[in-house]
Amino acid sequence: MQDYHLFEYAVIRIVPRVEREEFMNVGVILYASKQKFLQSMFHLNEERLRAFSAQTDIEEVKAHLRSFERICMGAADGGPIARLDTASRFRWLTAIRSTVIQSSKVHPGFCSDPKEALEKLFNQLVL
Repeated sequence: MQDYHLFEYAVIRIVPRVEREEFMNVGVILYASKQKFLQSMFHLNEERLRAFSAQTDIEEVKAHLRSFERICMGAADGGPIARLDTASRFRWLTAIRSTVIQSSKVHPGFCSDPKEALEKLFNQLVL
């Protein structure tokens, strides 16, 4: 197990009507401390979202999902959260909130390649 390292991940969800607690998985965020890896992937099935909630502003949702990516990268245009250390950015992105874009509870796992683990989780939980 020497080549395997601990990682943490959460599923990114769209919750169009928070009071109903219905959601649609749209992405995954993965953090691996030892590899200094923090990345998210998302796919927004617009047709499915429209069927799920016709009043949701899809362009606004996309903009917020792209902000997850910028914060993960620590991009200059990611705002003040993007300037935090990697662990703090992950904790902020996965904090419990009552908004249209939420994350699941954080789950642990082991992997040798965090990018590969992210892609595998994304395919299993989103696509």
